[in-house]
Amino acid sequence: MRTTYRAARLALGATAGMALALSGITPASAATWELRDFQQRICVTSSNGHPGTYFVAAVVGHWSTTVQIALRDLPAGSTSAGGTPIPPGSNYPNNGSTTINGFVQLSIAPLPVGMYTPRLTASDGTETQSVPVTINVKESC
Repeated sequence: MRTTYRAARLALGATAGMALALSGITPASAATWELRDFQQRICVTSSNGHPGTYFVAAVVGHWSTTVQIALRDLPAGSTSAGGTPIPPGSNYPNNGSTTINGFVQLSIAPLPVGMYTPRLTASDGTETQSVPVTINVKESC
């Protein structure tokens, strides 16, 4: 009896999954938006850093909840006040160009020479996506 019930439940789940796949409907947990990677980089001097700059974000597609933009894995002593929230809406490329719809502020501390790779993140509360951004620290830029 228990095996029959389990088999029926599995068959029902498989049927529902096939129906969703064939209808083109995506489950609620599937992202219908994407954080674009612009391969952003900034050069700062090791002695000064940069007290006030930003990275931009382009979330494309469609989303029904606010998307929060942030930075994580910043180099030691660097800070971010956070990014602009992107309200529910959509953003689709037009003639090959993508609209920037968010940015995140940061202050880069004086750092040893080197390459640092924090991550720019976007989250709708269910899905979080991230792309790398590069901070190139040199003696002079």
